[in-house]
Amino acid sequence: MTARPLSTPFQFDTEFDASGVVVQTSAFRPARRSYAPAEVEALIAQARLEARSEAQTETENLQAMALSAIGQALSSAIPALTQVAQAHREQSATLAMAAARVVAASALDRFPAGPLQAALEALGQEIDASPRLVVRTGDLDDATRARIERLCSDSGFSGVVAFREEPGMASAAFQLEWADGRAAFDPADAFARMAEALNSALAAEAGHAEALNPEPLEGRP
Repeated sequence: MTARPLSTPFQFDTEFDASGVVVQTSAFRPARRSYAPAEVEALIAQARLEARSEAQTETENLQAMALSAIGQALSSAIPALTQVAQAHREQSATLAMAAARVVAASALDRFPAGPLQAALEALGQEIDASPRLVVRTGDLDDATRARIERLCSDSGFSGVVAFREEPGMASAAFQLEWADGRAAFDPADAFARMAEALNSALAAEAGHAEALNPEPLEGRP
């Protein structure tokens, strides 16, 4: 294979017609070997501008690739984050219920007649017309009977108060029976119903929880 020469010292390719008129001028243009200082500065500035533009384009491409990788990582982590958030809700609810049990137990130990007083005040109009009210509770001593009778009187009940002692009931638990109805309170049952309602709410929230969708990262600085 014959190597092509690096340069052609002279090539006469101008064509003339029979009368000497130039039909096709030569395509040969001598390579420029010298530049003025101002032209050199302009060429350097142009080269710098082109290099800066290429570097900026490459940087933007790398940034877009990095943001895309971050978005994919976040999307793959969303299911685990959702499970962690739900577990945090459940643990927080369990802790809150445990704290509420401790506080309520302390309050009931100090004021065992509090729930009964609240019930008599709430049921005042319903039991007012009844001639007899049966109160079932535990640990019925004379002081407890007198306190309950005073509560019934303060709530507006003027009928007969009959007591039935139930040794197995908690100190703050009670049952009220009158001619047209019945009411009862037990701290353990109340907390059981609260826990059941809380668990149902958490289960419903887990089934209808909003998906964690990361915001698009493209275009962010």
